[in-house]
Amino acid sequence: MKFGRLITILLLLFALSFAWAGGTSFLQGLLPTIPSSKSITKELSSSWERTYRIIALKSAVDAKLDKRNYTRLQYIPLAMQQTIIAVEDNRFYRHIGFDIEGILRAMLVNIQTGDFTEGGSTITQQLVKNLFLSQDKTYGRKAEEFLLAIDMELRYSKEEILEMYLNSIYFGSGAYGIGDAARIYFDKSPVNLNLAECAMLAGLPNAPSLNSPYVNFNGAKQRQSIVLSVMARHGYIGPQAAEEAKLAPIKLAR
Repeated sequence: MKFGRLITILLLLFALSFAWAGGTSFLQGLLPTIPSSKSITKELSSSWERTYRIIALKSAVDAKLDKRNYTRLQYIPLAMQQTIIAVEDNRFYRHIGFDIEGILRAMLVNIQTGDFTEGGSTITQQLVKNLFLSQDKTYGRKAEEFLLAIDMELRYSKEEILEMYLNSIYFGSGAYGIGDAARIYFDKSPVNLNLAECAMLAGLPNAPSLNSPYVNFNGAKQRQSIVLSVMARHGYIGPQAAEEAKLAPIKLAR
């Protein structure tokens, strides 16, 4: 019974997000003109795809994840997990898919700048965006992202979400996921990464094409330093460990 109510609520929320995302334009189009069969088919297909993702989220996720080079969380160093959480979503274990504080902070920045300069997205929101959504910064896409993030948190544990995120995020230089990144940058398996290497990788998703150490090593080192400072500030590591990792030599695979 509870599951049935959950599905009903999710479908209602989906209907709202679909309308916000532009679905109403299809309905409005019925009034002045009769849309072509091709247009109707396209709208229905898009609507069904969105509905399917909500109802059968795990099947939709499995279809999107690349399992050929998938690394289980137990083989990803704790330091790698902590660096990503520290810089991407420090309240990851305390929210349910969206972070009110992050959203309010982003709203204030966007109001001040008059543009979508801040997203306020959590790791869960970034995961569903990477798997299913476009990179467009529109209110409609954010609504769908918000809904899918809640659904994701209801169906997966935090550890599973973090594992999928680390296996789907783009690290630059053709590296999708932590397995590719560890091999392409350091010729290692993820389990063998040290703190300095983890911090460098965690700094890349912010601007992977620009911060890749193969493109801009100094920029990658600057991002690494920021990541280590953030980790120390949030108590993941001590100040001395952060300074030592900043000075540790980085040996790239090429």
